[in-house]
Amino acid sequence: APVDHVQINDCIRDTLKIAHNVLKHRAEVELDLGELPELRVNPSQINQVLLNLITNAAQAIEGYGKVRIQSRADDEGITISVEDNGSGIPAAHLHRIFEPFFSTKPQGEGTGLGLPIARKIIAEHGGGIEVHSTVGEGTRFVVRLPLLPAT
Repeated sequence: APVDHVQINDCIRDTLKIAHNVLKHRAEVELDLGELPELRVNPSQINQVLLNLITNAAQAIEGYGKVRIQSRADDEGITISVEDNGSGIPAAHLHRIFEPFFSTKPQGEGTGLGLPIARKIIAEHGGGIEVHSTVGEGTRFVVRLPLLPAT
């Protein structure tokens, strides 16, 4: 897979263009992007992760809501968070959302593969992904990517 020096904020913006149709009737997007160093990543894979998180966020919203995307850098790496003010994930499901084929979406709508694949991609980049959710308030996914790929 081609690895390149990538500006993660560009990945976020590119992904938002792709996700526009999913988002436009469901959510207002609030961007809060920090100054980031370039990372050596596979951009198409990172875009795939972001698209999955942004699409999930939009689909979690009933009616019209907000999706907030934030990026920050610190000494160790980059944090990207994707937060929605949707229906939230019940605590009983939260520990299962990264299991293959587990889906909280109605039958036939979700494959249950998006998050397991996202987690695998981020792990391959030496990072991690976690989720915080409150039923009725929303969900926030936090992706961490290290500054230097593990050799």
